[in-house]
Amino acid sequence: MIAPRKRFDLLYAPAVKQHLKSIEPRYFSHIREALQEQLQFQPDIETRNRKPLRRPAIFGARWEIRFGPDNRFWAFYRVDYDQHQVVLLAIGEKIGNRLLIGGKEVEI
Repeated sequence: MIAPRKRFDLLYAPAVKQHLKSIEPRYFSHIREALQEQLQFQPDIETRNRKPLRRPAIFGARWEIRFGPDNRFWAFYRVDYDQHQVVLLAIGEKIGNRLLIGGKEVEI
């Protein structure tokens, strides 16, 4: 018998609220649904659009995930195994070759 996969709770860092202010509100439900679908189970399994970061990156994130039309949205997170939580640390929008988080361009 296969053990059921344990679900991870998604927590949003306070800064994420500011990051979302620079993204059009019409995308909010898509962002929320994509993150829940992709990160509630096995958030630490590498996929085509979900990768571990080689070194801790922006906001101390250890993982990134890309989603949405043309992978327009990027989220950065870490996994807390003790609390069984995914902590979303930053959400940004890739426009051309620029990643904007909270309306500011960041290096990736």
